[in-house]
Amino acid sequence: MLTVSLVVTAGILGAGTYFMRDTISGILGGNRAVPGAPNAADQTGRAGQGGGISRGERSLVPNASAAKTAGVNAYGQGDYAGAVASFEAALQENRNDPEALIYLNNARIETQTAYTLAVVVPISNALDPAQEILRGVAQAQDEINQTGGIGGIPLRLVIADDGDDPDTAQAVATTLAADPEVLGVVGHFSSGVTLAAEPNYRQAQLPLISPTSTSLELSGRSPYLFRTTPSDRFTATALTRYMLNDLGQTRVAVFYSGASDYSVSLKDEFMTTAFSDGGAVVGEFDFEAGDFNASQAVTQALDQGAEVLMLAANTGSLAQAIAVIQANQGRLTLLGGDGLYNPRILEQGQANAAGMVVAMPWHILAHGQSPFAQASRSLWGGDVNWRTATTYDAIAAFIAALQTAPNPTRESLHQALTSANFQAEGATDPVRFLPSGDRNQAAQLVEIVPGSRSGYGYDYAPVP
Repeated sequence: MLTVSLVVTAGILGAGTYFMRDTISGILGGNRAVPGAPNAADQTGRAGQGGGISRGERSLVPNASAAKTAGVNAYGQGDYAGAVASFEAALQENRNDPEALIYLNNARIETQTAYTLAVVVPISNALDPAQEILRGVAQAQDEINQTGGIGGIPLRLVIADDGDDPDTAQAVATTLAADPEVLGVVGHFSSGVTLAAEPNYRQAQLPLISPTSTSLELSGRSPYLFRTTPSDRFTATALTRYMLNDLGQTRVAVFYSGASDYSVSLKDEFMTTAFSDGGAVVGEFDFEAGDFNASQAVTQALDQGAEVLMLAANTGSLAQAIAVIQANQGRLTLLGGDGLYNPRILEQGQANAAGMVVAMPWHILAHGQSPFAQASRSLWGGDVNWRTATTYDAIAAFIAALQTAPNPTRESLHQALTSANFQAEGATDPVRFLPSGDRNQAAQLVEIVPGSRSGYGYDYAPVP
């Protein structure tokens, strides 16, 4: 792990139940509205309105405070001392603002030599996941720069907003690829958008590490593409083994979104693994079908002898997945991918969601006493989720690669990342890549249980 040396700013995020719910929403990955910001419904469908790129001269996150606005104005005018003072003031007001922390560290660098990495996030379409990703890169940058940088050279970060839109992502990738200062990129958010942007990075021989895209279509697609989250194959294997070996159940109905690369990939991998290991898929239900009805689908699954419902839902099909959970009323065992690690499941599923097992890359309760978990709590004032951890790991991998050459280039980073001996100390586990670019790490299983951490009466906890 990176040496921890944090600048802890003052300020509070709130108190009581409202604090718990508002904080956990961002941590789990929901789209709870921020006061004064576009609500979740407004954010959905705004894809394509991204494309902003900033080192600190503009705020890409909506509703910047007066102090933060003063900081970006000062940064844009080259007044780095003024920018530092303003960003520090902004963090005093809201310590849980990763964009402000990134810009603060960039302003401290001023015009001195630095290694530059970019992070591409879906700010204009999915603000909460974007903030979770930004927390990972911000924490890693803060730690390495506070301890002297990489061989004495600090790390500068560029933030780009692609709106989780394929066309915008391609344009952002083209811009970043054309910037010779950018040595590597962390992103993109969803699998389909990463698939769309990847050729631009490959053509420029610019290393790309995705912390959140899991589709099997990305495996081995490019020698310049890596990821710090397990692929859908690892997730499907974990869920199938749990169903067959731990539960002793074999008959499963699968629900998925035909409009999502991630959802289709997870569905296909789960079905393949289930069949090969002796299970039986008795039904497939597409959330996007025009005649989809949750109650009728659950009834049909029961009639076909299903013992388990596997929900390969993405963020866009979360409402349909919740409808299935409610219609099931606890009758059949529920399994799901990381798309179901969301506060809306706890809030709306309630007792009907209890016992559901979800496979995900990382959970803080399994690593609560780790240096990373303790440092993140100190920095952000609350627990972080898996997207923050896997993004931290992506920056850790780039830092380890940057440390291998006295004058790093895109190609030297690529060579380091593809080396058979490559290893980086991540948030809680070493980062190693398979020849396919996938991370060599199994998925973590969590279960919905009664609890008070979320404020909804139910929590996610590691499966014993």
